[in-house]
Amino acid sequence: MRETREELAELQALLDDSLSRSTAHLRSIINVERTLTARQLCQVLTGMCTLALSTVTAKGEPRISGVDGHFLHGKWYFGTARDAAKARHLAARPAVSAAHLRGEDLGVFTHGTVEILNPPDGEPAADWPDLLAYFKGFYGEDAFDWDSEIVYYRLRPHWMAAYAPDIAKLTVESGA
Repeated sequence: MRETREELAELQALLDDSLSRSTAHLRSIINVERTLTARQLCQVLTGMCTLALSTVTAKGEPRISGVDGHFLHGKWYFGTARDAAKARHLAARPAVSAAHLRGEDLGVFTHGTVEILNPPDGEPAADWPDLLAYFKGFYGEDAFDWDSEIVYYRLRPHWMAAYAPDIAKLTVESGA
């Protein structure tokens, strides 16, 4: 687990606040018996997790695509080709929704805005060197032209909920 105490506390506050602001219908499905704590969520979301990422076109039309999601420091990180349609959407309209689903065992739903970690003509994020080392370790040093081919994002959530109907089973299967 890569999260600090402060990051876990921030994530827990977000999860609690998000659930408290949700509709009665959603709270009847994702309730205290069927949700994960921040610590449990970070223990379960390891490695690469496929995200369904929703962006919006210039015409206001929704688009969904899959991305390799990495849950680090209590936030989602993902990349795409710099010339991908979603990269254009995100540059103009950084609001996104993302979902990670594992059958009926786990659902993590996030709404927020993205920030570019390695802009082509600007200063990278302060933590980009550490994140780049993680991504190179995961995908391989030579997997991409890391400077020009790929753009990486951090999803800064303003709402997040996690659904797990059998938390004990999920945490045992993940080794948590």
